[in-house]
Amino acid sequence: MKHLIDHARSFPQLAARRPEEWSRLAEGQSPHALFITCSDSRVIPSLITGARPGELFELRTAGNIVPRHGGSQPAGEAATIEYAVEVLGVADIIVCGHSHCGAVGAMLRDEDLTAVPAVRDWLGHATPLPDGTDSTAPDIAEAVQSHVLDQLDRLRGYPCVAARVADGRLGLHGWFYEIHTGSVLAHQPHADAFRAL
Repeated sequence: MKHLIDHARSFPQLAARRPEEWSRLAEGQSPHALFITCSDSRVIPSLITGARPGELFELRTAGNIVPRHGGSQPAGEAATIEYAVEVLGVADIIVCGHSHCGAVGAMLRDEDLTAVPAVRDWLGHATPLPDGTDSTAPDIAEAVQSHVLDQLDRLRGYPCVAARVADGRLGLHGWFYEIHTGSVLAHQPHADAFRAL
């Protein structure tokens, strides 16, 4: 924890080197994209994309799960999506899964999650993975990529997303980040495959 505190203490000095950037950020935000990814500490959207402060609006959930629209309970995830699309007017939404994902691995292997009931219940929001998905590969790439596509389908169920996709104001993108290589693959709909960016 000490190194985090030390950095937070020295951050104002770093920010002071670019006062115009920080004063511009204080005036408001207009991010280019909503980046939906896993809460995994190894996945850092701004590091992967090179985004500067203010360029990405982030939604991080265990397993980058997008709940279905219209649930009976208020959901922070739905509010974040709606705000990004309707208020901030993002031009793109990226759903980024990653290799070695603990959440997708737990679903794939049907792990016993009784010791973590909130995690178990949250993963219950996910669509079951297709039968025959390889659970032996350590990076479980195929399962994660299938999961990313399912989250994109769920996004299309949000009226604000569907309307903007239909009129061309919003693009949806599925990405897969390989932790062990740093590579990013993007889903190519015409080929129905994840290929290098």
